[in-house]
Amino acid sequence: MTLILTGSPTRYGEDRFTEDNGFLATVKAELADAVRRRKHRESAPVILMISAAPDDRAFTDSVLEGMTLCVTNSGITPSKITMLDRRNCKKATELVRKADWVVLCGGHVPTQNKFLHEIGLKELLKGFDGLVMGCSAGSMNCADFVYSHPEMTGEASDRNYSRWLRGLGLTKLQIVPHYYQVRNYMIDGRRLFEDVIFPDSWRHSFYTFPDGGYILCKNGRETLYGTAWGISNGRMRQICSENQVYTFMNVVFISPHFPQTYSHFCAALKRNGVNVLGIADTPFGNLNDELRWALSDYYQVRNLEDYDEVYRAVAWFAHRYGHIDWIESNNEYWLEQDARLRTDFNVTTGIHTDHIDAIKEKSEMKKYYAIGKVPTARQIKAAEGLEAVRAFACKTGFPIIAKPDNGVGASGTFKMNSEEELKAWFDSHAANYGAFVVEEFITGLLTSYDAVYDSHGEPLFESMGVYPTPIMDIVHDNLDSCYWVEKEVPAALAKLGRRTVKAFGIKSRFVHLEFFKLDRDREGLGKKGDFVGLEVNMRPAGGYTPDLMNFAHSTDVFQIWADMVAFDERRKPAGEQYFCAYASRRDCYSYKRSHEEIFARYGASICMCQRMPDALSDALGNQVYVARFNSRKEIQPYFDFVCEKA
Repeated sequence: MTLILTGSPTRYGEDRFTEDNGFLATVKAELADAVRRRKHRESAPVILMISAAPDDRAFTDSVLEGMTLCVTNSGITPSKITMLDRRNCKKATELVRKADWVVLCGGHVPTQNKFLHEIGLKELLKGFDGLVMGCSAGSMNCADFVYSHPEMTGEASDRNYSRWLRGLGLTKLQIVPHYYQVRNYMIDGRRLFEDVIFPDSWRHSFYTFPDGGYILCKNGRETLYGTAWGISNGRMRQICSENQVYTFMNVVFISPHFPQTYSHFCAALKRNGVNVLGIADTPFGNLNDELRWALSDYYQVRNLEDYDEVYRAVAWFAHRYGHIDWIESNNEYWLEQDARLRTDFNVTTGIHTDHIDAIKEKSEMKKYYAIGKVPTARQIKAAEGLEAVRAFACKTGFPIIAKPDNGVGASGTFKMNSEEELKAWFDSHAANYGAFVVEEFITGLLTSYDAVYDSHGEPLFESMGVYPTPIMDIVHDNLDSCYWVEKEVPAALAKLGRRTVKAFGIKSRFVHLEFFKLDRDREGLGKKGDFVGLEVNMRPAGGYTPDLMNFAHSTDVFQIWADMVAFDERRKPAGEQYFCAYASRRDCYSYKRSHEEIFARYGASICMCQRMPDALSDALGNQVYVARFNSRKEIQPYFDFVCEKA
């Protein structure tokens, strides 16, 4: 079956199908295919129209007459046109079976909805291999769950009027037709959009477009043609323009429930009209409200580590929804699995298996840093043995750092200050030292370059994080985690960050690149204050850092990323700029100031107060306080006040 959703197939006052946005050409092509598929003896199509006012003979007959005129004036010659209403509804099964083209007419949504259920149209259309076209109410009733906004006097004020109805289940899209005619419509003293539709859009997504626009649903794909807006959570955003096309993408999101803030990525995709298809290892009922709303579909696996099981989940989505456009987790832990899935399902938007080593293995990263002429610490593979590493240390000097070649964060990182400690480390890692790399120890301020890049390798958003205490020290010594996001990105860091992204060939991604800002001159690396490459992470910064970016730059990085996915551009602007500071506490310590005292002192500046999930607490603490300030000098007193021990 091919489905076309319209407000009206004609422009206002015209007696033929519009050619705008290729509508007439699309109808003719799809109708010809339908006739060929159904293999009638007659080459001309059989058209069945279904009334929205089955008991109003005069209205129904006028619709039949007008639609017949439009069909013939548009160069379509049918063998037969029939209107299905109360007079012939007992023949519904036979009429649907013989039709090539079923047209659901416009009118009053609830009235038509009731009639469609009376004749059992949902069941009759199962296996139908022709063309179905909805007009206005007919398009609205094609949805699985129909949004029937009030349109007749008294319906908006009637508490018994049902705005939600069961439909034909031909699409999940809910539309508000005739945008230009109804945008400023008043009903029962209320504004249809601002007072009715916008409030009803909370946890829902509606699509509105003027006559002349339409949605084509074919082979599991849904494509919108012409000017259109999406309405969700009380906001309306334009998603397509005249003579342009917007495809409702299929995005598979791996582990969308963890970290918990990743539901924001899915919600932002949903607002852009994306089919968000989630795969995780927890029951659907355990997902938060935002995520349950954002997901178009969900597949629970027993174990996300089981590639075959996750592969079957993606295959099921591909069978049900058509080609998968994106596969993403935005999570370091799943980067290799994401790449393998993209490769196996020929998903071109993202990193494939042939490039995964470059962003996962620290030894491979060095090669790309060199291509981009980005200074970085000298390194050797521990697999070369104790003597080779000892000779390396003689060149760089102690201390040196050993860390997993393929690893995340500071886990498994060791600092060695002498030859004795180096030998002791090799002795204690006799079975696995080959999995480590050893680097010279660089002193300086740890910073990050965080950015969202488009498909052309151009930054849509950039930010800078500052981490005064190394993560390795925080994890090893159980310290409080304190860091902040800067108001602006220094030109030198932005230049180096962009050069790094280009060297790694990264496009269409959220990145978190780590750099040291040298605290002294270092031969072969740079002068004091220069930035030196440390590590690339091709995913967003961890924990609540994306939220800090939002507070610092008065924007929404979750939406910026989703706009990059859906539109390959940035649509969310930035507002006033701040310094945003993160201070955390650990449950194992007692602190001098109470929670109430913190809010009494900094309540006007605090923009987030949250618990950190236990899985992330080693590096990021247990209780989090986030505040934003106008000047950098306010940050350290804030850290001292929140984190001073009793």
